[in-house]
Amino acid sequence: MPKSKQSFDFQAAVDALRSGQDLNGDNGILTPLIKQITEAAMQVELDQHLEEELIPNRKNGSSKKTIKSTGGSFELNAPRDRAGSFEPQIIKKNQTYLTDELECKILSMFFGG
Repeated sequence: MPKSKQSFDFQAAVDALRSGQDLNGDNGILTPLIKQITEAAMQVELDQHLEEELIPNRKNGSSKKTIKSTGGSFELNAPRDRAGSFEPQIIKKNQTYLTDELECKILSMFFGG
């Protein structure tokens, strides 16, 4: 599965906000940003997991799951490993809802650099 590099278009978000688009919700301005940062954090978790593994293991694509948040719903590409030993911490395997606290942390990571 090829990786696609997406980046949050800040200027497009400002323009959308000026035109009256909502910040939150399924079509909200912040929803793609939350998705992008969450996926990036999960990739870092997987990389760290693979470095710590004693048995040879490697990445094995991703699986899609729908995440609901106060910012709206989005489809998350959750990374996998071949051995199936990777347990993400930011969004657990069976978790389908992003808490308000976690959503705020994700946004503060972006705005904090």
